[in-house]
Amino acid sequence: QVQLAESGGGLVQPGGSLRLSCGVSGSIFSSYTMAWYRQAPGKQREWVASISSAGNTNYGDSVKGRFTISRDNAKNTVYLQMNSVKPDDTAVYYCYFRKYWGQGTQVTVSS
Repeated sequence: QVQLAESGGGLVQPGGSLRLSCGVSGSIFSSYTMAWYRQAPGKQREWVASISSAGNTNYGDSVKGRFTISRDNAKNTVYLQMNSVKPDDTAVYYCYFRKYWGQGTQVTVSS
């Protein structure tokens, strides 16, 4: 059974940084693309970033230049480094692997 577990969310001030983690169990990890999505209150879920099995990365326009996605295949974990965060980054962040979703981790950007 595939399971995803996000961690690292919390309250951060505008301009600050936060690192999210998502651990995957129950599946081969290294062969698949991983992605992060987010959903703000009252809005649709939005794609944030992806990283392929080869390490190629792509980002949504709203986070490009501020967020960095990375992966550690030895630990079956994908990360999202969030820098220069803004109040608009407030959302529940989800990792996505194959057809599976994590439970989400809340990120709140506020002073």
